[in-house]
Amino acid sequence: MNCQQTLENLHRGTLDACLCALYGKEALDEQRLRYQKALIAFAELYGKEREITIFSVPGRSELSGNHTDHNRGLAIAAAVSADVIAVASARTDSIVTLHSEGFDPCHVDLDDFVSPRKDRYARSDALIAGVAAGLRQRGFAAGGFDAYTTSDVPRGSGLSSSAAFEVLLAQIQNHFYNADAADATTLAKIAKYAENEFFGKPCGLLDQLAVATGGIIAIDFKNAESPLIERIDFDLNAAGYSLLIVNTGGNHADLTADYAAIPAEMHAVAKELGGEVLRDVDEIEFTLRMNELREKLGDRAVLRALHFYAENMRVTQQKKALEKGDLDTFFRHVIASGRSSFQFLQNVYSPSAPHEQGLSLALYTAERIVDGKGGAFRVHGGGFAGTIQLFLPTKDTGLASMLMDGFFGRGSCMVLRVRQVGTKIIE
Repeated sequence: MNCQQTLENLHRGTLDACLCALYGKEALDEQRLRYQKALIAFAELYGKEREITIFSVPGRSELSGNHTDHNRGLAIAAAVSADVIAVASARTDSIVTLHSEGFDPCHVDLDDFVSPRKDRYARSDALIAGVAAGLRQRGFAAGGFDAYTTSDVPRGSGLSSSAAFEVLLAQIQNHFYNADAADATTLAKIAKYAENEFFGKPCGLLDQLAVATGGIIAIDFKNAESPLIERIDFDLNAAGYSLLIVNTGGNHADLTADYAAIPAEMHAVAKELGGEVLRDVDEIEFTLRMNELREKLGDRAVLRALHFYAENMRVTQQKKALEKGDLDTFFRHVIASGRSSFQFLQNVYSPSAPHEQGLSLALYTAERIVDGKGGAFRVHGGGFAGTIQLFLPTKDTGLASMLMDGFFGRGSCMVLRVRQVGTKIIE
């Protein structure tokens, strides 16, 4: 359908069932307005008679496995209701034009930008080119399109706005030029390739897999190129709980060295024990040589390795708990994971900025909110700055949001649903 016809369908309620499934009935009016604005913006940029498709890709929340993927460990992640959407239309040439709300427009010739360019690192046009190159490397086609995108996945929130955007680009190409032939795992790998090689940012595959697949998934990264993915059939919302993400507003600008030190120190421990990553090294051997490792690498590296081994065990136990519907056990391990991240992984605040501890304050507040209500809390994502995670009975989310907004500013607390689907065409 063209843009005008899709707008009419939106007003008639034809898209309501799809929107309710993604966002919940309580968010229907808000999402109708959001989609209307996106369609109007596309029409003003490219014309209301253009045939269009609407795409949605969710953000993600890491539920367990804090800083384990880069050492080929275990993790659990979930897609969430916050997402990035695109109104897009295919072209007959190799040009991609993309307008993202709040950002400068991108214009990329896919036949010209075919290999990484250091002068284009950390730019959206590099991701557009990188996704196309990744598709072509795997034998898929890539071509031009026009698109308007808007996102309610906040940047720096730990909800993987970048992974959602990358997978969105891959799915647009997959739909327009490959008849949706690439599966979710392939889209995730292409998105990771674009971020690593063209955007110039090292990352694992966790974020892209979670947003492309949807629902709650357990991931085993032992084989980094072909991770084992298992869908966990559990509906957090139906169980009466919501997932809250609290953005403390910390500054990520000077934290690159802090983030990089975590995998570097874990890898250093593994190397001393004859492995490439900690997954290669038996925990008993690590324990027997702990004093030697302390002398060579320092206590923090040893503590971070201890976190890795314990976190991997927790992931296994949490997966079993969710499969049984045992939320009490799952939540107990969520809290244990958070304490391990604080004490042993040490990613709750930067040692270079001890005066800035928004995450510590948020965790203190979360502990008091959860007390007596059931639920759990932990640091979320990479840590050092950014966000914490709260699981609470849905009936208690209003008070929690009010308290957290009082500390960190209005809108800092997001109440989310676990989204059961990954990439989605809205129809």
